[in-house]
Amino acid sequence: MTALMLPASPAQVCLLLRAEDIYVSHGVNLGDPIDAPEAVELGDSYELEEDAAPLRLVLSAPDEGMQTVGPGSEIGQPGAKVILEGTYTLMSDDGDRVQLLVLHIEGGERLVLPLSPLAPHNPYTLICVEKAQKNRQLADLICLSFGRGTMITMASGEQRAIEHLRPSDRILTRDHGVQDLRWVGQARMKAAAAFAPVVIVAGALGNSGDLVVGQHHRIFLYQRQKIAGLSTSEVLVQARHFVDGTRAYLRETGYIDYFSLIFDRHEIIYAEGVPVESLMVCDATVQRLAPEIADALRVQFPELTHNPHFGTEAGRQYLDQIVQDLDSRHTR
Repeated sequence: MTALMLPASPAQVCLLLRAEDIYVSHGVNLGDPIDAPEAVELGDSYELEEDAAPLRLVLSAPDEGMQTVGPGSEIGQPGAKVILEGTYTLMSDDGDRVQLLVLHIEGGERLVLPLSPLAPHNPYTLICVEKAQKNRQLADLICLSFGRGTMITMASGEQRAIEHLRPSDRILTRDHGVQDLRWVGQARMKAAAAFAPVVIVAGALGNSGDLVVGQHHRIFLYQRQKIAGLSTSEVLVQARHFVDGTRAYLRETGYIDYFSLIFDRHEIIYAEGVPVESLMVCDATVQRLAPEIADALRVQFPELTHNPHFGTEAGRQYLDQIVQDLDSRHTR
């Protein structure tokens, strides 16, 4: 495992694209890069440049609600204000929804933070634009965590509620057997927008109870035969792709207590009997956590970074075929 120094708390790191990397391929603003909320047109289709390369933006600690560019950033001048402009929702031809955060650096260029992978040459139609609330922080993006009450499989086979786990507890993993739990993070969030949890109802994926996770938390699925278009038979699917109102739904009421689990490696563990990922520690994921979790993580593990699990990430376009395969196995 190669170590990569993460910024000292409470700095953050974002991997972003330049606005010019995402352009209108069809519509009113043909040829223009993605723009400010008041300048874009709903219905325009966007594509990602094939050679687009992410840039590493280092953010300083917020000062009176405003974040600025920190030292060591690949883009922007240290001290320049970073202003979040809005959240854009786009839809691909197969119905998959992708959210982008659009921001700009004071005196500099406009940047884009995709909250889900974008594929070059695929058109994405802009269907919704939400202007950012004043002083909203980039940490308020995604929560890669489990809800309170999630039952985790221990080394002995015992099922234990996640809120009762402690560092050094012995947890069963799919690829590396029994592993010591290194860290448990916890944060209470309002269950709305990006922090609304996905509830995968009991039995939908063979899970013993309702599985409550963040929208971008990935579920591990194994296919007996590799699906055309996927490089492996082992796939990771974001929980949000399962939402259909029957098998899974968004719970957008009240508050949610989220818990994150960290091991020495990026592991596949068992939650409600279903294989799911643990928190992968790297620049691109730590900055997306709730501030309470991200700050504590950077302090405790300043040099820890994970290589991602080798499973292929599968988007919404493959999910129907994957679920059909699961259903056939469960009914036998």
